[in-house]
Amino acid sequence: MATQSLLTKILLQEDLNFLLTNRIPRHMATRFIGWFSKIEQPLVRDLSMAIWRAFSDLDLSEAKQATFKSMHDCFIRELRPGARPIDPDPKVVVSPSDAIVGAAGAIAGTELYQIKGFPYQLHDLLCDPALETQYRDGHFVTLRLKSSMYHRFHAPHDCTVSQVDYIAGDTWNVNPIALQRVAKLFCKNERAVLQSSLASGHMITLVPVAAILVASLRLHCLDTLLTIDYSGPTRFSTNAAYRKGEEMGWFQHGSTIIVFAPRGFTLCDNIVEGA
Repeated sequence: MATQSLLTKILLQEDLNFLLTNRIPRHMATRFIGWFSKIEQPLVRDLSMAIWRAFSDLDLSEAKQATFKSMHDCFIRELRPGARPIDPDPKVVVSPSDAIVGAAGAIAGTELYQIKGFPYQLHDLLCDPALETQYRDGHFVTLRLKSSMYHRFHAPHDCTVSQVDYIAGDTWNVNPIALQRVAKLFCKNERAVLQSSLASGHMITLVPVAAILVASLRLHCLDTLLTIDYSGPTRFSTNAAYRKGEEMGWFQHGSTIIVFAPRGFTLCDNIVEGA
């Protein structure tokens, strides 16, 4: 435990953390981990997961299965039934994922924050003038998934996903250290924009953002895996209906989801940053 604590303290040094997780060939590192994590060899799996545990608070007590074929198999693990009860109140929008709230609140016109002091614009993230208008003066919540967390995400309410836009980009780390140093980081990284409508007519948009080592996204409404090597169409028309809490897809590791709601729609009146 003493060795683990020392290693953790070293990696928490901001300059070193930023250097090790950003000043490396990010796409190359991401491709390598994508390949390595899928190796189904017991020694490789066990050693990889031991290192993972040494640098995180990985807890598998809620996992549906007890054993895993590979580190990747553990990354995308399912939860056992009943581990995440969904609030049945139709007035409540639930979080789509396990996460830490990185930022939340009202959008000032088209400006919002990735972290205090680091603003960005809706159009830079969404790349769609219609969506920029839709969420002007609306609300947002930024949800950061730690590497040890459950990496699947779910419908925040009964909804129908009508369109998915894939936006190619970089793979900067999305931890607070990087967010304090890289302006418009979410707007630089690979991401997808999922437009959905509720029965009430309100719109909710989810923006899963990739990060270093985790630039792969599986959406159940699409028949293709979105990765940094993807070169197909960037806009998909869908008509995928989800019940509140139903699984929508998963990250191959962990990253960030930004949730948007329009003006007049209460989204984040009972949550605080850091929760």
